[in-house]
Amino acid sequence: MNYNRFITKPLNTMQKKHTIIVLGSTNTDMVIRSRRIPAPGETVSGGTFLMNPGGKGANQAVAVARLGGKATKCIFVAKVGNDLFGRDTARRMKADGIDARLIVDTHEPSGTALILVDKNGQNCISVALGANGTLSSDDIYPIFKEELPLASALLMQLETPLPTVLFAAQAAKAAGVPVILNPAPATKLPSALYRCLEWITPNESEAELLTGIPVTDAASAAKAAKVLQKRGVKNVLITLGAKGCWCSLTQKLHPANKVKAVDCVAAGDTFNGAFVVALAEGRPCEEAIAFAQKASAISVTRLGAQSSVPRRDEIQA
Repeated sequence: MNYNRFITKPLNTMQKKHTIIVLGSTNTDMVIRSRRIPAPGETVSGGTFLMNPGGKGANQAVAVARLGGKATKCIFVAKVGNDLFGRDTARRMKADGIDARLIVDTHEPSGTALILVDKNGQNCISVALGANGTLSSDDIYPIFKEELPLASALLMQLETPLPTVLFAAQAAKAAGVPVILNPAPATKLPSALYRCLEWITPNESEAELLTGIPVTDAASAAKAAKVLQKRGVKNVLITLGAKGCWCSLTQKLHPANKVKAVDCVAAGDTFNGAFVVALAEGRPCEEAIAFAQKASAISVTRLGAQSSVPRRDEIQA
């Protein structure tokens, strides 16, 4: 692929800072919240059922739109089925002010996820990718050719095909657009992808899978970050749950806000969306992390995925 076609002339800062592209998945989450998560072969009764919009890409797009406020334009690129869930995704994105560029797959259904949440807010998730799994570089090429010249950041995850993620990252790099990758769910990445990344934002288990280093504290996070930087990533931010996050740019652990968690679904997605918004606004790294931690802390006090994402005025308050 000739990526030179994505190279653009520099834009002024005021023009560039308003547009964030999110490429990723959209799912319908079917959630059961009960006292504990069943062991294999076990049935746990007495839970409550909720059906919520989700998918890591859609969650992060919602976070960007709600936390970016009026000054931020969010473009969400995804693939859906020709079904009720796909049409509902379009409706919900519009309601949040998101410019959703949804490609329709006439053969695969929209993505779904089954989520179990215990009384402490911990969860386990099983995802059926559906149309998310067929998103291709051909699907996104016309959108990227049109929108990359105006973008200030590209945010991605790994619930869509890896070749498509790599294509998008290389196109963004050629256009001079910073790429932020949240490597979830974790998988081995091609070396070419690392070299395109301005930021990578794994949690502790994802960082271990990528580097082979068990991450439990600031010291082990620093070691894992060095491995990722040697592969070509410019900056590394490793989230450590209730302990906070470790940043290679600040070279320190940033403690998390203390809250009573009821549901951790989409906490990481909220963090990533908020972090990218703050970076796109030109905030210093520490301030961007603090903004993201406040947003994530609010999200874990609420049930659901997109329903838990706060708005900008809540963070400012």
